[in-house]
Amino acid sequence: MGKSNNIINKYFENFAYFYNHLGNRIFISFGLSIMVGVLDGFGLAMFLPLLQMVDSRNAEVDSEQMGNLSFLIDGLRSMGFTLNLQTVLLVMLLFFSLKGVMKFLEGLYKVVLQQRFIRQIRFSNINLLSGYRYTEFVNSDSGKIQNTFSGEVDRVNQAYRAYFKTYQYGVMVLVYMCFALMANAQFALFVAIGGVLTNFFFNYFYKKTKQLSKKYTTKTHAFQGLLIQMVANFKYLKASGLISEFGQKLKKSITSIEVIQRRIGTLSAALSAVREPMVILVVVVVILVQVNFLGESLGLIILSLLFFYRALNFLMSVQNYWNSFLGVSGSLDNLSEFTEELAQHQEVPGAKKFEGFHEQIEIRNLNFSYDTMHVLKGISLTIRKNETVALVGESGSGKTTLMNVLSGLLQSDKGTFLIDGKEISSFDVRSYQQRIGYITQEPVIFNDTIFNNITFWDEPTPDNIARFHKALKLASIEDFVNSLPEKENAPLGNNGIMVSGGQKQRLSIARELYKEVDFLFMDEATSALDSETEKSIQENIDQLKGNYTIVIIAHRLSTVKDADRIVYLKHGVVENEGSFDDLKETSNRFKKMVEMNNL
Repeated sequence: MGKSNNIINKYFENFAYFYNHLGNRIFISFGLSIMVGVLDGFGLAMFLPLLQMVDSRNAEVDSEQMGNLSFLIDGLRSMGFTLNLQTVLLVMLLFFSLKGVMKFLEGLYKVVLQQRFIRQIRFSNINLLSGYRYTEFVNSDSGKIQNTFSGEVDRVNQAYRAYFKTYQYGVMVLVYMCFALMANAQFALFVAIGGVLTNFFFNYFYKKTKQLSKKYTTKTHAFQGLLIQMVANFKYLKASGLISEFGQKLKKSITSIEVIQRRIGTLSAALSAVREPMVILVVVVVILVQVNFLGESLGLIILSLLFFYRALNFLMSVQNYWNSFLGVSGSLDNLSEFTEELAQHQEVPGAKKFEGFHEQIEIRNLNFSYDTMHVLKGISLTIRKNETVALVGESGSGKTTLMNVLSGLLQSDKGTFLIDGKEISSFDVRSYQQRIGYITQEPVIFNDTIFNNITFWDEPTPDNIARFHKALKLASIEDFVNSLPEKENAPLGNNGIMVSGGQKQRLSIARELYKEVDFLFMDEATSALDSETEKSIQENIDQLKGNYTIVIIAHRLSTVKDADRIVYLKHGVVENEGSFDDLKETSNRFKKMVEMNNL
C-alpha cells in the first residue's frame, strides 16, 4: 500500500492531492463511471440489429455483422429469445434504464465525495491555523491567509470538479474506444491516432492556461492584502483624505486580475472553437480512407463511428474540463504550499493538562530573540498567585514580548519557565491559555450580541446566564447592559461600533471573567481611553486585585500605581523591581517617568 502511494505521489501529483484526502473512494467513483459507459455501449450496440432489420425484408439479425460485439446477440439467443423488433427494443430499453440507475448513483456519490473533500480541506486548515505558531503568524501575509481560506478554497473546489470530470469522462472515452475497437478495430485505431496528433496542438493552450492560473493566484493574494489594509485602516484613510488614492491601488489590482481572467477566457474560447472542426476533420479523412482505399463495410464503420462519436464527445469534454482545471490549478498548488507551511510550523503541546494555578510563576535567565534581534536578555522574575505585577519601561524595552512569553504565545530561546515548579513545555499550552484572561489596548468585540460576545457563543442555560450576569457585575458593566432596550441581546456592531471605548473595554474584561480564569494579562488596556474612563476602569481592576494573578503593561503610571510590584525593564533587562514608592527611591529612570506623568 505504501509503495503504491509513493508511485501516485511521484507520477500523478494532482491526483495524489485528491487521493490523499479521499483514498480508494475515488476508484469507486471511477467504477460507477465505467458501468455507465458499458451499459450505454450495450444499448447503442442494439442499434445495429435495428439497422439490419431495416435493410433486410426478413428482419433476420446476423450477429457476424456486429464484429466482436456479436456476443450480445448470441447471448440473447442462447437464453431462448427470438430476435424480433420487440425483443431488440426491450433489450435496448433495459440497458438504457440500467444506465440511468447507474448514472444516478454515480452523480449522488460524486456529490458525497465533493462535500467530503471540501469539508476535510476546510477542517484541516482550520486545525492547522489554530495550531500555527504565533511567531510565524506575525510574519505571515494576512492577504494570503484571507484569500486562501476564502477564494482559494472555492477555486480548489472548482479544480476538484473539473479534474474529476476530466478523469471520469476520460474513463468514458476509454470505454467507448473499447467498443469501437470491438466493432471495427482498424477504423478505431486510425481515428485514435488522429485524435492523439491533434492533442499536440492543444498542449500550447494547456501550458499558457496553467501559467496564467499561477499569475492569477499571486494577483488575488495581493488584492486581498490591500483590501484587508483598507478595512483595517479605514478611519485613518478617510480622515487623512488618502482613501481615494488607496482606492486607486485597489482598482489597479482589480484591473490586473481582469486582464489575466480575460486571457484565460480567450484561450478557453479559442480551444472550444477549434476542437470540434478538428475532430470532424479526423473522422472524415479516416472514413474516406477506409471506404475508398481499404474496402471496409460501411455498416461496421457506422457502428464503430457511433461509439466513436460518443467517445469524441467525451474527449471534447475531457479537453474542456482539463483546460478548466488548469485555469484554477494555481490555486491547488497554492493551497498545497499553504497547508505545508502551516504544517511545518505547528506548536508542539505537552502531554499534561493545566488544571489551575496554585503557587507561583518563575522564570530564570530567560532569553528571547526575533531573528537576529535580541529582545529579552537573561530575565529572572517570580510572580506569586493573586499578585498584581506591572511591567513598565520605555518603548522597545521588551514589556509586550515578556507578556507574550508569559501567555505562551512565544517560546523562549534559552532559560527556564516554571509554573508551580513544572516546566511550561510539559503542559498542553492550550489548556494553560484557557486559564488566561487577555485584554489588549484594542478590545476584541465580535459583530454579535452582548451575550454571545461575553459567553463566546455558549448556550443560554440557567448556569451560563448566572455566570454571564456575575461577569457583568465584576466588570462594572451590568447597569449599562440592563439599561439597553434589548439588554443582553443588544447587537454591538462591527468591532463594537455601537458602544464607547470604555464600554468595549469593560465588555472585554467581562468576557475574560466569564471564562473563570486564573490570570488577567492587560497589555496597554487603558492607554487609548480618556482619563475619566481610565480612572473608572482602574477602579474596576482594583476590585479584582487579590482574586486573580494580574500582569499589567501600562505607559500611564497612574494605572499601575497600586500594583503589588512594579518591574522596570530597560533594553530587555530587569533593571529594578519593587513597589511604586520603592522604585521612586531606587531608580532614577523610574523617578523621571513619575515626574513626566505628574504623579
